[in-house]
Amino acid sequence: MPFLKRSLTVIFAAGIMLACVACSPLSAINTLTPSASYHKSADISYGADPRQKLDIYAPRDVAVGAPVVVFFYGGNWRMGDRADYAFVGEALASRGILAVIADYRLYPQASYPGFLEDSAAAVAWTARKVRSYGGNPERLFVMGHSAGAYNAAMMALDGRWLGAQGMKPTALRGWIGLAGPYDFLPIDSPDVKPVFHFPDTPPSSQPVNHVSAGAPPALLIASEKDAVVDPARNTGRLASRLREAGVDAETFYYGRTGHATLVATLSRPLRSLAPVLDDVERFVASHGAAARD
Repeated sequence: MPFLKRSLTVIFAAGIMLACVACSPLSAINTLTPSASYHKSADISYGADPRQKLDIYAPRDVAVGAPVVVFFYGGNWRMGDRADYAFVGEALASRGILAVIADYRLYPQASYPGFLEDSAAAVAWTARKVRSYGGNPERLFVMGHSAGAYNAAMMALDGRWLGAQGMKPTALRGWIGLAGPYDFLPIDSPDVKPVFHFPDTPPSSQPVNHVSAGAPPALLIASEKDAVVDPARNTGRLASRLREAGVDAETFYYGRTGHATLVATLSRPLRSLAPVLDDVERFVASHGAAARD
């Protein structure tokens, strides 16, 4: 019966998504996402550009001191909008985690490293301001999916970006990457080549080249069937290098998801596909109890 119930839930959700022909898949997911778990503060500027804005989803059942996750979405650094990821904010808030969903400048307005500068600015704003929204900046994590997982990885591993904001990666209690590209030279995708100035892409653009013993703990999740970002080359190779350096790096690979559906499993209709939200909740709980040295 539990299996039947889960199957019917997924079929029902899929039916609504197909029926919503005027909507994007993410819009359809958000239509099925309740709002009772959070208080939302929207359209907050962390910089002067119109793309430099973020939304905060504060859990209703945590008054103060909640752990904080800054989330960056994917889209080849060419597309995306924080409003499409309300389901991520709801998911994290439902588990007592304050979620910050940040926009960042996209190509062609920005190319490497502009979106990393924006990501660092969003993290720094969060560290300075999140207490006012009920979050604890000493329990700060970054997280992302696909291109956003790259952004999160670079915040955690390459100290240049947070350093420009007066912070260090050690200010992060950990980071979470979903289907992230961490080792992708030479670049094959025609959409991504101009974003990273290929063939003049610097090796320093690759997260695998910034592994050090002092890096924050990592939770790396990928889909076994990912046809967009090779999970062995990216998630597997980065995890191996982190472990070789003595860094705590957990990995999970799920077989019932693809590149896009991996992040969609955070939504209530699709959580039965993989326990990604459970993984994230446990990781945050295990690493977010106290400030790092």
